[in-house]
Amino acid sequence: MRAWTSPDVPRLDLPPAAPVRVHDTATGRLQDSDPSGPARMYVCGITPYDATHIGHAATYIAFDLLNRAWRDAGHPVAYTQNVTDVDDPLLERATATGVDWAELAERETELFREDMTALRVLAPDHYIGAVEAIPRIVELVQRMLERGTVYEVDDDLYFDVSSDPRFGDVSRLDEAGMLEIFPERGGDPDRPGKKHPLDALVWQAARPGEPAWDSPLGRGRPGWHVECSAIALEHLGRHFDVQGGGSDLVFPHHEMSASHAQAAYDDLTFARAYVHAGMVGYDGEKMSKSKGNLVLVSRLREAGRDPMAVRLAILGHHYRSDWEWTEDDLTGAERRLATWRAAVGSASHDDAVALAGSVRTALADDLDAPAALAAVDAWAAGDSGSPADGTGADLVRALLDARLGILL
Repeated sequence: MRAWTSPDVPRLDLPPAAPVRVHDTATGRLQDSDPSGPARMYVCGITPYDATHIGHAATYIAFDLLNRAWRDAGHPVAYTQNVTDVDDPLLERATATGVDWAELAERETELFREDMTALRVLAPDHYIGAVEAIPRIVELVQRMLERGTVYEVDDDLYFDVSSDPRFGDVSRLDEAGMLEIFPERGGDPDRPGKKHPLDALVWQAARPGEPAWDSPLGRGRPGWHVECSAIALEHLGRHFDVQGGGSDLVFPHHEMSASHAQAAYDDLTFARAYVHAGMVGYDGEKMSKSKGNLVLVSRLREAGRDPMAVRLAILGHHYRSDWEWTEDDLTGAERRLATWRAAVGSASHDDAVALAGSVRTALADDLDAPAALAAVDAWAAGDSGSPADGTGADLVRALLDARLGILL
């Protein structure tokens, strides 16, 4: 599957930045993310049955900050993202609207590409649809079958959660907590024939009127969680650095994806850290396609709002926080952007170097974008007393582009 085209990222004429620390959901602590070689990151992508909303944008901008932090610290980055281009919500939307499911998936994926381009989000190196990954998914399920970690229920195949002794380590939820969430997020705890209510579907036998593919597992299509397990293992290998996504993916999705891989291979730790972005609300509820309370990036762009202001509005909230989108976020970001653009031409070299230190320090501390924005605000207010001679203008522009993705 084709990704979008990344913007050029300026190289800063400064020593490499310090390692970044990120919050690991599995341990509940900050940990250094300072790979010895390429930094490897997997971020769960969209199910393309509707346009990109601010909640999506906030998640991908969060991991764009991490991508940029690694690059500024001198690490090459290997970044993989999936697209769940066949799944129940997509098929349901296609049926409800009378649109072919594959056409719907491609249309919404293309709109997502356009939104990511406008927001200057760096593209993944591997952008992989579930459909094109089916051969790898089948291989992984076959391996689990051979190891006795998958079993059959009425021609469907399920993963036995008891086969991974580390199941539960990602979310740190007890069984009662898992069972409360599982049915709300695609699980089927009450299906007869399952060994355990939390066992997850990995291969669904063909259903009338639904897409299916021939395979050694029988004609069918993959489950959701195993899709990401297979794609990550193929493109990033074992023990990659960060598994990322929204906090609503902690359980069951990231828990199951990790367990599928760990049950398939001995001595494998799926990811070294699990990093999660908070939820964005609107009108008092979590922004979601199912609720229909969406603020769409494409609609804001169509209305003439500057994508850099949209990005700044999102960066005004720490990536791990839950927050609510308001028009004031965007109008405030537009004022901030105008102030920065007016100030950049007069930046002194000393002020630019000092600003780079402040922005880098903030972002090294769990990607604290609000602190980085506050540092830029203080610089733009011109409180340093240094001569406003313009000698640092290029460095400030490069800094804000390279680290915050903001083009002045």
